[in-house]
Order: sequence, then structure tokens, then C-alpha cells
Amino acid sequence: LLFLHETGSNNPSGITSDSDKVPFHPYYTIKDILGLLVLILTLMLLVLFSPDLLGDPDNYIPANPLSTPPHIKPEWYFL
Repeated sequence: LLFLHETGSNNPSGITSDSDKVPFHPYYTIKDILGLLVLILTLMLLVLFSPDLLGDPDNYIPANPLSTPPHIKPEWYFL
């Protein structure tokens, strides 16, 4: 298996087929870079044009100084 990875397998006729090989590295690299750019562009559009879209609606409730927020429990509650 290690030999096949170093030299590569060949066809039964014994003719080298290096000229028939297609280099896929540039295609995958360009595809990955383009996908990353599209992802970054999408996230930037989301963050810059509608930053509150993914926010928590509880953050927009005005604070009431006369009452304790519901997520804060008194100390005696846990006893």
C-alpha cells in the first residue's frame, strides 16, 4: 500500500499515463477559497445590515429597578 502511494498504480499495458492525469489541486483550492469568501460575505451582510436578527429578545426589555429580574433567585430559594 505504501508503494502504491509513492509510485502510483499503473495500467496493465505498462504505458505511463502521466499526461492523462488531471491536476485537481487548483480546482479544489479555488472552490474552497470561493466558498470561504461567500461564507464571510454572508456573515458580514448579516452582522452589518441586521445585527439584531439573531439577538435575544430579552435584551430589549427595559430594566425595572423596582423588581428583581426573574433569572436571579434569592439565596433562601436554594436552601
